[in-house]
Amino acid sequence: MTDSDAAEVAPNDSSAQAPSGGEGRRGRDPDCLFCRIVADEIAATKVHEDESIVGIRDIAPRAPTHVLFMPREHIPSATDLTVADGPLLGRLFSVAADFARSEGIADNGYRIVANVGRWGGQTVEHLHFHLLGGRSMSWPPG
Repeated sequence: MTDSDAAEVAPNDSSAQAPSGGEGRRGRDPDCLFCRIVADEIAATKVHEDESIVGIRDIAPRAPTHVLFMPREHIPSATDLTVADGPLLGRLFSVAADFARSEGIADNGYRIVANVGRWGGQTVEHLHFHLLGGRSMSWPPG
């Protein structure tokens, strides 16, 4: 699975806005696809929005349920995380678990994946986690 197929990229008529919430330590990258989705500059099918996390449906799903959860603030990848990001990661995993329950996939299980760097399959340089479920997953993944 690649991140390049992550979200619909139809322009949105709303004006650009800086993302709300988060500590703002990293701000926003105006050239980042996911920062633009978070700011509603590019349309996506959002399934979750709060002060720190946005969830969108993947436009090229690899499972019956395939959603991306990302922080509003621009963090290029998991390599850029620090101990100070612990509360953000806790919130992200909590949101993903709540979503899995709401989709009816939690009892049978699901997978959460973060691709890191080129060799890890990351093609959008904005930290995000793929939640995949609704079918049995094999190992190794790829």
